Amino acid sequence: MTTVPGRRERKKAATRQSIADAALRLFLERGYDQVGIRDIAEAADVSTTTLFKHFPGKEALVFDQADEREAYLVSAVRERPEGQGILDALREHVLASKLIREQEEFAEFTALIDATPALRDYSERMWARHADALAAAIADELGVEPDNLACATLARFVLQIPTIVRGRPDLPAAVEQVFALIEHGWHPPTRRNV
Repeated sequence: MTTVPGRRERKKAATRQSIADAALRLFLERGYDQVGIRDIAEAADVSTTTLFKHFPGKEALVFDQADEREAYLVSAVRERPEGQGILDALREHVLASKLIREQEEFAEFTALIDATPALRDYSERMWARHADALAAAIADELGVEPDNLACATLARFVLQIPTIVRGRPDLPAAVEQVFALIEHGWHPPTRRNV
């Protein structure tokens, strides 16, 4: 049975989303370093105290769905259909993710992160945390030690796929190509005749 969030939870979620939306809009308009916490609180019509109840710091405002993404990654492994391999489950997850389906919409967001050292650093730390959680889930499913090198490597590669395929004309085909490389190993590309 699914539980419906109560009024208080819905209001908290709406406030959190309003703050995150205001922050992203201001960051994209003015640049990350030109926007202060007070600017964001004012734009979202909340106090700075309320803002900090929802977000631990300025960087977290940009990555407001990080915990949800990690939960989805882990559930792709743990809740895959019986008989489906881990690699196939991860392939489906990546192909269905917003980062692939809506890549063009994320172009401004990606440019903001790429242009802001604080956000690049935060993003790398966040992805490393996700890689640890994903690697642990894969290792657990396979019944091996949580720090298994093969599991950690697979997790890191999977998390890098959206970055690797960014800008490719056919994103799903590029994702499939990366997964084929992971599954079958690297083979040198054939040299073009000049």
